[in-house]
Amino acid sequence: MLKIEEIHELIKRIDESSIDEFTFESNGTKVSVKKNKQEATLASPVQVQAQAPVPTQVQEQPVTKPQETNNQVDENVNSEQQVNYDYEIVSPMVGTFYSAPSPDKDDYVKIGDKVSADTVVCIVEAMKLFNEIEADVNGEVVEVLVESGELVEYGQPLYRVKKM
Repeated sequence: MLKIEEIHELIKRIDESSIDEFTFESNGTKVSVKKNKQEATLASPVQVQAQAPVPTQVQEQPVTKPQETNNQVDENVNSEQQVNYDYEIVSPMVGTFYSAPSPDKDDYVKIGDKVSADTVVCIVEAMKLFNEIEADVNGEVVEVLVESGELVEYGQPLYRVKKM
């Protein structure tokens, strides 16, 4: 059974992520959190449900226009980003992204590292299982898109690779 502190931490992490819906099942207990409906549901094996509001914070930020004088620079940056990679390594599941095998170890890969198809680039933890994610392509890592400890969704890009 999940402790109330664990449920609060789960809600907090999901609230801070881009995940809209999350379901966790363990030992006959099911916890389902849905951000878009702003409710959390806790169901026991006898299907008793209790609902509590999910805290959400929406912060509006002003939209700023790029400076007119930097149009040529902005176009060059955009064209570089478009051709800077050929392949995105994506998450095969919903879970927590870890860039290193443990907190005291170095990251599996960094920007500039060469990878082969079978190179382990990260771990995605889902339901207490640590799943090693491989590059699936030969190339050079040109961008890391998520930070260690961040929740990731199915199909979310994790790394960008320039094929070789």
